[in-house]
Amino acid sequence: MPTPHAPPAAVRRALRKLGADIQDARRRRRLPMAVVAERAFTSRSTLQKIESGDVGVSIGIYASVLLALGLLEGLSEVADISNDRVGQALASADLPKRVHLKRPVGSSDDG
Repeated sequence: MPTPHAPPAAVRRALRKLGADIQDARRRRRLPMAVVAERAFTSRSTLQKIESGDVGVSIGIYASVLLALGLLEGLSEVADISNDRVGQALASADLPKRVHLKRPVGSSDDG
């Protein structure tokens, strides 16, 4: 089923690049489309769509193809905190200026 909206140009460009990179990886490994499609439990026509950067193919199928090529680990790093400079900056800005230790209930200042 097609998506109900047209994705932004940046999304289309990113998927076209990912598809081209997947195609290059497959060719470097000298694997025919039929073999990669079989290993990814998908059809050759779906693999063609992936290699062209089709936005209608689910991320799960993209991930299966990456796994079939031995490249899945890179996908798990995409939104990892170590790669999220904006998120790290926001988290750092939200740190408290001072830290106070909480006194245990029932303790007194007399010591």
